[in-house]
Amino acid sequence: MAWFEREFIAVPPSHKNQLVHKWPDVNIRRFSRVIVDAGEIALFVHTGQVAAVMTPGRHQVDATELPGLGALLDKLSGGNAYRAELYFVGTKEFPGNKFGGRLDDILDPRSEQIVTLRVFGEYALAVRDPAALITGLTGTVDLTDPGSVISWCSDLLLRSMRITVAAGTTGGRWPILGLAAYLPEIDTEVLSATNQQLRRYGLLITRLGNFDINLAPEDTDRLKRLAKDVRYIQLAGGFQPYAAGELALGAGQGMALGGGSAVAGGFLGAGLGLSAAGQQLGTAPPASGPPPGHAPARGAAGSNGPLAAEDAGQVECAQCQVGIPAGSSFCTGCGRRLAARLCTGCGATLGPGARFCGACGSPADT
Repeated sequence: MAWFEREFIAVPPSHKNQLVHKWPDVNIRRFSRVIVDAGEIALFVHTGQVAAVMTPGRHQVDATELPGLGALLDKLSGGNAYRAELYFVGTKEFPGNKFGGRLDDILDPRSEQIVTLRVFGEYALAVRDPAALITGLTGTVDLTDPGSVISWCSDLLLRSMRITVAAGTTGGRWPILGLAAYLPEIDTEVLSATNQQLRRYGLLITRLGNFDINLAPEDTDRLKRLAKDVRYIQLAGGFQPYAAGELALGAGQGMALGGGSAVAGGFLGAGLGLSAAGQQLGTAPPASGPPPGHAPARGAAGSNGPLAAEDAGQVECAQCQVGIPAGSSFCTGCGRRLAARLCTGCGATLGPGARFCGACGSPADT
């Protein structure tokens, strides 16, 4: 057979960087030449079993050179073809494979807050046993799809990452905040767990690169605020001094921005709220006034006696003893009409509740 009549089989240039490339024809002409480049291995597979393996170089498709092909001779072709699947498997390292997504909702043991962890990164993949790869993944993933094996490995890696990180954080070995300091430990444990499962398929993740475990943005802000508040409460000696300090800072910032009276009013209201909270906790100072069970002295400040009413420009109603403004026609306590009285000494009009005449000093007629 002339040289130019021979068929050459090789990986197309556009598929050189694929992990697995399957030759589309299952009828391989006898005496064809298979070209296996460096970093590749070719395998003839029949009914899930590897019939022949070809290392880098040129190989003639014939049972004399590849003894395993003897049982694959297609009789319908008159002995001119072998019926088998031909796979080219890359043996070099394949870096830059993406993986990532949501890990889990984790309870942070330090803050007792539930947060969502995520991971994003890359990894490098290599084939250690091409025969195990082809026979192990046949029927599991579509080997004719260039990205199917990579996608399957990415999902497996994410699953191992989820289990490892969840166990480490909930167990208290790794804190949620500052998790980046423990990435080397996470790297080692995740690779070990993942490669234990990949080994049976002839695959190996050689390294992780540029991966990061982080929180959802809202969870990051929440934990930072909580950590700050807890630390400041400890430094202030309790919640009430810390809250009062926060109110003072807020009021000062608001007034500096032109908040003036509105901020001052809000600060006063918040202060009253703290006072009420302090009373509930038993920490507020006692209110001024006489001791419980003691009535105030008549005429003393804060009492309702006649002297206090007169000092305030008021008089006492003769019926209900409520202090009312001088010159009123009716009592504000009982509604009684206050009739005008005349002094028996000089005839001048006396104000409601007056005991002496303001004109002559004569005692009023009560």
